[in-house]
Amino acid sequence: MIHFIFNPHAGQQKSAQKSKILQLLRDVPNSLVWITTQPLEATQMAQKAIAQKAEKVVAVGGDGTINEVASALLETTIPLGIIPLGSGNGLARHLGIPLQPKEALQVALTGKEIAIDVGLINNRPFFCTMGIGFDAKVATLFSTSTKRGFMNYVKATLKTLFHYRSISISINKGPFEKIFSITIANANQFGNNAYISPHSDIQDAQLEVVKIKPLNFFHAGIIAVQLFLKKIHTSPKVAITSIKSIQIQYQSNQPLHIDGEALLTTQDHLDITIDPLSLLIVAPY
Repeated sequence: MIHFIFNPHAGQQKSAQKSKILQLLRDVPNSLVWITTQPLEATQMAQKAIAQKAEKVVAVGGDGTINEVASALLETTIPLGIIPLGSGNGLARHLGIPLQPKEALQVALTGKEIAIDVGLINNRPFFCTMGIGFDAKVATLFSTSTKRGFMNYVKATLKTLFHYRSISISINKGPFEKIFSITIANANQFGNNAYISPHSDIQDAQLEVVKIKPLNFFHAGIIAVQLFLKKIHTSPKVAITSIKSIQIQYQSNQPLHIDGEALLTTQDHLDITIDPLSLLIVAPY
């Protein structure tokens, strides 16, 4: 049986659109639809699907929902399908999964199963990107908004930029340094085709560390353009390094984003490693 885990609060589709998506899922033969009502519930539902020996589990929602479902499926033989409904849809875009629900459903049902790498931050999985600094501040502000969508993310970015101050970190117990942001990328983008690490490969057993030096308003504008042109790696303000593990000393109780979800650091260090090819996922190739 195929299990769908549907987050009705993801993205900005209207009620009528979400009702059509729900009916689309329920029309699939030999399937069961779970509907989330609160954060982290998708993980519990995925665990129940595993216990019921699901043939496949399909996450229907944004990158946060995908993270919750995928976290339960790690190291299992049950593949994850994706129907992207979020604001960014970073992992789906990296994989080339269609953004239209009907087309994405077809991929989830008939696509090719591949194994992908998974990042771990203090043993918590991430599948797309995680980071601290500017992007985490933006994610925090965006999370407080009742509206979703790309333009609201742009508004949060501009508002954050006006009062943002660079943070101080130490990498692998080296000297502390000021940075604008640091992102650990498994996939090549945040979402919305904002390519933070254009050459990232989710099957190469490596993560990319994207470190951006402190920026003024002018340089931040240039970086933003390069981000969408897939050329951020050409900036002298940006250094990208491939790693298998890294330790970052920072501060506890500071903004952090994991697959687009705004959180706070719980320790004064971030231990980041990779778990190669540990998640089965359904892709269109």
